[in-house]
Amino acid sequence: MLKNKIKIYHKMLNNSSILIVGGTGSFGHSFVSLTLKKYNPKRLVIFSRDEMKQWEMAKLFKDEPRIRFFIGDVRDKNRLHRALYNIDFVVHAAATKIVPTAEYNPFECVKTNINGAMNLIDACIDQKVKRVVALSTDKASSPINLYGATKLASDKLFIASNSSYAGGHNTTFSVVRYGNVMGSRGSIIPYFTSLKDQGELPITDERMTRFMISLEQGVNLVWHTFEDMLGGEIYIKKIPSMKVIDIANTIAPNAKHKIIGIRPGEKLHEQMISIDDANSTYEYHSYYKILPEINNWAKDNLRIKNGKKVPEGFSYSSNNNSEWMTKSELQKWIDEN
Repeated sequence: MLKNKIKIYHKMLNNSSILIVGGTGSFGHSFVSLTLKKYNPKRLVIFSRDEMKQWEMAKLFKDEPRIRFFIGDVRDKNRLHRALYNIDFVVHAAATKIVPTAEYNPFECVKTNINGAMNLIDACIDQKVKRVVALSTDKASSPINLYGATKLASDKLFIASNSSYAGGHNTTFSVVRYGNVMGSRGSIIPYFTSLKDQGELPITDERMTRFMISLEQGVNLVWHTFEDMLGGEIYIKKIPSMKVIDIANTIAPNAKHKIIGIRPGEKLHEQMISIDDANSTYEYHSYYKILPEINNWAKDNLRIKNGKKVPEGFSYSSNNNSEWMTKSELQKWIDEN
């Protein structure tokens, strides 16, 4: 019966209406182009607050009639309510996410990442959206900065909204969590690339490590989540790690390194799953899944499926990873992208 349910939702991505909240960023561009190649949606709606980014994106997809653009902000519940009319699936990718920006503008971050998430949840339930996947971050696991703290709160809102917040509705919510996205705006690869001709790269700490996930892998994880989710799960892709100093040496092998120290709110290593999450975490072939503790769902066989419970004391961080990306593998990715 479960397989049939998954198969039905897999088909529903075809001829469906999908809204990407915050869809003009790196993820949104990749999700739109890859989804159009793999599926045949009725329409893909880009909801964002920056009309210039929408204008630039519209020019890239000018020959694609299934793409629509909707100006709006997650802080505006009425606008979300209008945008979600007749929408089947939602990907929530909007956030205030630059760590130093969040540290110096804390309540602006709260208004977008927490209040905005709640506005989206309310609007999705009211408009009878079928399934919602919210993008999270490694920084939501044992957060030490405001961005991570707001995303943890956001994750908890999406998880609880499956039953605790408003019972009797049919909208299901789940979360996808991943770390450093290779090549995305503001990430380390384009940053180092922009500085490589200067002959010197800033390194916060020689011990620092980061997870490495491509945009295509992130999109595939969202697709899988739409198929697999029953509500309340957090999905984490198994991905390789790399030392930041090795990333620097790959991009600019002749550049000098200037150690500048860890910035406010920055972690030495990325973490996806904490030791405290291990009690409700299950391992699968290519990903992990943290099951919700509410309603005893962490012991629900329909959610566990063929998962294997991780051992006590397990954590998943970029420094204790079993898979590491080599310099040659990174160089190959850079050459191809």
